[in-house]
Amino acid sequence: TLPRRGPMLTIAAVAVVLAVAGAWRLPKSFLPAFNEGTALVTLLFTPGIAMSDSERLGATAERLISEVPEVISVSRRTGRAELDEHAEGVHMNEIDINLAPGERSREAVLADIRARLAPLPGSISFGQPISHRLDHLLSGVQAQLVVKISGDDLDTLRSLGAQAEQRLAGTPGLVDLRLERQVRAPEIHVRVDEDAARYHGITPARVAESVDLLSGGERVAEVVDGSRRYGVTIQLPESARTREGLAGVLVDTARGAVPLGHLATVEESDGPNQIQREDGRRRIVVSGNTDGTGPDRVVAEMERRLASLPLPTGYTLRIEGQFRAQQEAARMIGLLSLVSLTLIFLVLYTRYRSSALALIVMGNVPLALVGSVAALWLAGLDLSIAAMVGFITLTGITARNGILKISHTLNLVLRDGLPFDRETIRRACLERMTPVLMTAVSAGIALVPLMIGGDQPGKEILHPVAVTIFGGLFTATLLDAVVTPTLIERFGAAAISRLREERVAAGAAAEAY
Repeated sequence: TLPRRGPMLTIAAVAVVLAVAGAWRLPKSFLPAFNEGTALVTLLFTPGIAMSDSERLGATAERLISEVPEVISVSRRTGRAELDEHAEGVHMNEIDINLAPGERSREAVLADIRARLAPLPGSISFGQPISHRLDHLLSGVQAQLVVKISGDDLDTLRSLGAQAEQRLAGTPGLVDLRLERQVRAPEIHVRVDEDAARYHGITPARVAESVDLLSGGERVAEVVDGSRRYGVTIQLPESARTREGLAGVLVDTARGAVPLGHLATVEESDGPNQIQREDGRRRIVVSGNTDGTGPDRVVAEMERRLASLPLPTGYTLRIEGQFRAQQEAARMIGLLSLVSLTLIFLVLYTRYRSSALALIVMGNVPLALVGSVAALWLAGLDLSIAAMVGFITLTGITARNGILKISHTLNLVLRDGLPFDRETIRRACLERMTPVLMTAVSAGIALVPLMIGGDQPGKEILHPVAVTIFGGLFTATLLDAVVTPTLIERFGAAAISRLREERVAAGAAAEAY
């Protein structure tokens, strides 16, 4: 027998409301955490550090990492070439770690490595090769969460960055916190005396060109030795590239060779080691990663702590990273979902010529949400874009179940002439139970391999999709068996009676003709 209308609909409505509230409270992320089987550790020391010192510290880090039982191999890069897409000085060391499966989880292994490297000077950041590139595409920085402070004065930016780093220290769920390395580096400033240059018959631009040629070097020829080619470069020796050495460099003028010190003022000073710009403004970055906690919760705490940071006029602060991409993707998916549901309703209305029957079919969609949210919560997964794709997949399956039952009920009433009562609805639902169960069981069995070992490399994206669909299939099939018949009995009588009258009238008109 069919369940009583009131209690059944009330229970279903309460379950849907709880599922929506649970989905809202689930941790949110852009993509599931990857497990590439490797780890990438970035060590940043003070800019200007000698190559030998950076090499020594990098070798020490390699040795400490190699002592971890799960580490198979370690390789390191110190600095990046000037023509590299991400050029860096020798103060940066990147260590690639190949990990083997062990008794400890990946998070435990990384925590062990982080603790071993903590005594080293500088800042440490953990990531993975593919994840780092995704982070760089999203925010321009190889980190999951990024605080960007923009302004004009570099000293003010460094001060604000240090204050932001201090406020964010100890934020729950935030690890690898570091301030972008911007320090004052020694420089030699050459200021051309225009009057002196004019007296010696040389332009200031020619003086600057001569200094640049000798200090930076210029390739003037090429030597070919068999299949090998060697460039010939003119450049001052390292010992001569000092204030005294540059002041004594001879520059060709109309009055002969003249020391540079007679044409320009050469003095030692300091300046920023690098100036980063974004949207035409100078900026400094405070970056960090999450320890597995939902980025949305970490960002909420970061915003609370930075809300009271005093910003001078003309300076701005914004937080970027994966969570921002997750918000934009969620908005886009939500908008497209509304458009899709509207089109589905129009198709169903065209088929049944009844808003009530179309809405009964679409009423199965929230029933799937109950199991999906419960499955994500039990599996400890975030509400990511992958999980949202699973929700979209469920919409088609659950709508199909409702279409089968309503269409068969219409066939029994309109074609077979059965009365529209509880017995007819019960018969229609029982006769369509087999295809509904076959769809759910076959899809559920196919999803089992993806649900097992979700932390293995290669399953990170499909695992949340499988968990979402499996949980939604379970509750959609179970609740659909009792909710859909109740909705048909409660709200479908008027629509089916009208369709039956139209069919009788059409038949009478055909006979009369």
